[in-house]
Amino acid sequence: MIEVKDISKATDNVVEKSYSKLISLGHRKKFAQFFTPFQLASLMANWLLGNQRLNTVLEPAFGLGVFSRALLSKKSDLFIKGFDIDEKIFAEGKEIFSETPNVNLHLEDYMFNDWDNKYDGVICNPPYFKFHDYDNKTILNEIENRLKIKLNGFTNLYTLFLLKSIYQLNSNGRLAYIIPSEFLNSDYGKLVKSALIKNNILRHIVVFDFEENVFDDALTTACILLCSNDENNQSVKFSTVKRISDLELVRTYISEYPLNSVDGSTFSVKALDPEVKWRKYYQEQNGIRYKNLIPFSSVAKVVRGIATGANDYFTFSKLKANQYGIEEKYLLPCICKAIDVKDNFFTKDNYHSLIKSDRQTFLLNAIGSKDENVLKYIELGEKTGVDKKYLTSCRTPWYSLEKRPPSPIWVSVFNRSGLKFIRNEANISNLTTFHCVYPAQNSLFDNVNVDVLFAYLLTNIAREIFEDNRREYGNGLQKFEPNDLNKAMMLDLTLLDKKTENKILELYNKYRKSAIIKSPTENYLTEINNILKTKYSHC
Repeated sequence: MIEVKDISKATDNVVEKSYSKLISLGHRKKFAQFFTPFQLASLMANWLLGNQRLNTVLEPAFGLGVFSRALLSKKSDLFIKGFDIDEKIFAEGKEIFSETPNVNLHLEDYMFNDWDNKYDGVICNPPYFKFHDYDNKTILNEIENRLKIKLNGFTNLYTLFLLKSIYQLNSNGRLAYIIPSEFLNSDYGKLVKSALIKNNILRHIVVFDFEENVFDDALTTACILLCSNDENNQSVKFSTVKRISDLELVRTYISEYPLNSVDGSTFSVKALDPEVKWRKYYQEQNGIRYKNLIPFSSVAKVVRGIATGANDYFTFSKLKANQYGIEEKYLLPCICKAIDVKDNFFTKDNYHSLIKSDRQTFLLNAIGSKDENVLKYIELGEKTGVDKKYLTSCRTPWYSLEKRPPSPIWVSVFNRSGLKFIRNEANISNLTTFHCVYPAQNSLFDNVNVDVLFAYLLTNIAREIFEDNRREYGNGLQKFEPNDLNKAMMLDLTLLDKKTENKILELYNKYRKSAIIKSPTENYLTEINNILKTKYSHC
């Protein structure tokens, strides 16, 4: 057991560190136990304490009570109710607060309890479970029935905690939540942002720098939401914290609220659009530096690669094909792993080299086959339950592949150094390790050479503008879903005159030749970038 002799002096993370030594990482991950630094817990507690009528407090994911300790060290007569579902951490929390009768703890699931009570303050670091890691359907039904709203099935658990807590705020009550900031820029986050705006409670969003983890064990981005159910609901402030010292500015905001000055980081509630990525409110947008922008979707369509539902079964190397006697006519040429594509140009020679190296380079493509060996392999899939997996069970027949013709351009899904586009000169298919880029037919762009498009996609300008629509997951990891790219902007290349277009193609072909021989000359791309900057820059 973790002993705390004086709860009012437990103003650090010693108990969390002790618990982490006692309890395995596996158990902590199972219950999403990532602890809040006391410095942040204290900051969030100050926001609640700014409510002069603060008497009752709810801590929906209690853990070891870091928020309650921060609150009680400054105001000892608060009545606090806490919930947790893990017996181990609950027992430790009960012991820590055993001499504090005004802290009432419940070994119950917050999502299904306490709906009828409201509080002067709610403070929380909710469990960070994605939609597939919890009882998604049951909890979504509970929230939808209680709050009379319809939610996205991909909604993460922490946002459901937030929606319930908003509902439980008293008049003039305050809420402080620390959660991943990905909801600000994701599709499922639209409904959450709408709820924050509709309820007129959002006052301040503190976004942490994406290259700095707030939690030691969690690869995640984070933000703090400060909300208040009062009449000061005209504006919302956005702050970006790059280092711990920046928190002083947030403390100043909290101490001065509601008498805050309006600046470039403050927006009218009416100006906030829940349908767009909220990055535009707290980070400078690269696209504003350029003129004549058009949606990328008017030029090309981005879709994900082929999803098999069972890669180990469907993918083949040459050796595996020989072992099972599967002839090549029943196999679809395919790039299966991002690591197999090193450069911006993937040629037939590159593909044949992978085959010789016995890499996974084929997909089973055996619809209608009567071949004995193919039928045996299909039977093997049924014996081992491949046909019962989620994606395969939705297909008829289960071993059929998604219809996805080879795309001339691929784009990486995850990256840390900017988007990577690949010219698929081998004309083969790809799994979901890459998205497919199909130049649009019958569009404004249909008369422009696909190589001009690809030359543009290799430039820094293209990457900069695309980054306005990225998603971030911590440690600089970026992700682009197909619609992030489809909805992004790009330069309108149809405005290029023929002479400029030919110059770009000349430089592009020189770059291609240098890249093919493994000696890419970046100066050619720099020249293309400079040409575009001259023609499209506002300066």
